[in-house]
Amino acid sequence: MPTDELPETFHVTTDEQLRAVSSLTRHRIMAVLRFEPATITQIAERVGLAKGSSSYHVRLLERAGLVKVVRTRKVRGVTERYYAMAARTITLPDPGEGGPDTLMRHAVADLEAAPTDAERHVGMAHLRLSDEQFAQLGARLQALADEFRELSDPSLPDASLVFALFHPAQRKQADGGAE
Repeated sequence: MPTDELPETFHVTTDEQLRAVSSLTRHRIMAVLRFEPATITQIAERVGLAKGSSSYHVRLLERAGLVKVVRTRKVRGVTERYYAMAARTITLPDPGEGGPDTLMRHAVADLEAAPTDAERHVGMAHLRLSDEQFAQLGARLQALADEFRELSDPSLPDASLVFALFHPAQRKQADGGAE
């Protein structure tokens, strides 16, 4: 199933789904499936897992509804299953104040595991924005990400874009006032 035939968004709503996406290994499996279907063997090779481990993680993702079998074929009497993402985008619930942001944790882990000799762009900017500017910047970042996702070509190497626009918690000085 080509990615343009997938539903646009899958909203993670259950504890089972949240546990499934909370694993870095399963996050990496979903990254393999983001552009094209793959078999357990192909997933295992791309993620660097044993086939048994790969099968276990894919079954958990399938049970949670995050991936699905999109085609099968017989190979030497064995049915080979091709798995794909259930949607183009997986949306996670807001973790709430002080809660772990699973997406950001996975992004940092992927960044730390990325080759340091390859080109990459990492930066952080501290801004002071009105509520309207904050909303405009968020919308522009999302539109830019959507624009380039439409240009994605599965034959090209993967590139990951992660952005977070947020109001940081106000830190308190020793005397109890805000910095």
